Amino acid sequence: MDKYKSNPFYMKVFGDYALFTDPMTKGGGEKFTYQVPTYQALKGIVEACYWKPTLYYIIDAVKVIKQIKTETKGILSPMKDGNKDLNYYTYLKDVEYLIKFHFEWNENRKDLIYDRDEKKHEQILLRSIQKGGRRDIFLGTRECVGYIERIREKDFENTISYYEGTSISFGIMFHSFTYPDEAYDNNTHNTLTSNFCPITMIDGLISFVEPKDCKIKHKIGIYSIKKFEKENFTDVNKLYEVYQKEGVMSNESDESSS
Repeated sequence: MDKYKSNPFYMKVFGDYALFTDPMTKGGGEKFTYQVPTYQALKGIVEACYWKPTLYYIIDAVKVIKQIKTETKGILSPMKDGNKDLNYYTYLKDVEYLIKFHFEWNENRKDLIYDRDEKKHEQILLRSIQKGGRRDIFLGTRECVGYIERIREKDFENTISYYEGTSISFGIMFHSFTYPDEAYDNNTHNTLTSNFCPITMIDGLISFVEPKDCKIKHKIGIYSIKKFEKENFTDVNKLYEVYQKEGVMSNESDESSS
């Protein structure tokens, strides 16, 4: 039996500032952003729009629309002794990205097989994107508020990037975390794993490999999978009923990518 894979979805993400922190710069209290968003940051944005443990998202690609510009700000950070220390954070300024992604069923959640209704999840996701997300959107860090809009495949394909006609290598970057509930082999079972890989942007487009295909991995620690019971989990049927009352788009059952 082939593994389930949803139709692709498309989303525009934009904001005044973003900070996709390079982990190499976090040790001294000062932060410096990567030039482009990480897979994990984009996945977090999509999950803020709509997420259920029944599924997990795969970020297929991101298109960088605007020129990459940075701005450094002095930030007063509180210290343990009550004083404040001046740190410098370097942010991306005036950002806009187009994201292509899809979802698959989480095979580590056999207890939630009853919640696998692709059309209802698809409808709720579309509605959530249309409404700007179910939770606040942050571009890498909490002080960088972001906004999302639903777009179609033609918008993703036809929108011209500032970097059209160029190829840029960003070297090895942090890619993602593999959480225990997304484990795919014995090495990632009950383990939090960080993944790194080389990133290249061609014509403004970054095509991502999946976390399992990253060549550089580091085990961070041992963790267990959170269990969901009836008292802390709402199944998709009940959630869909709520969205129906709010006006779910009834004519878009097969139009996630159109």
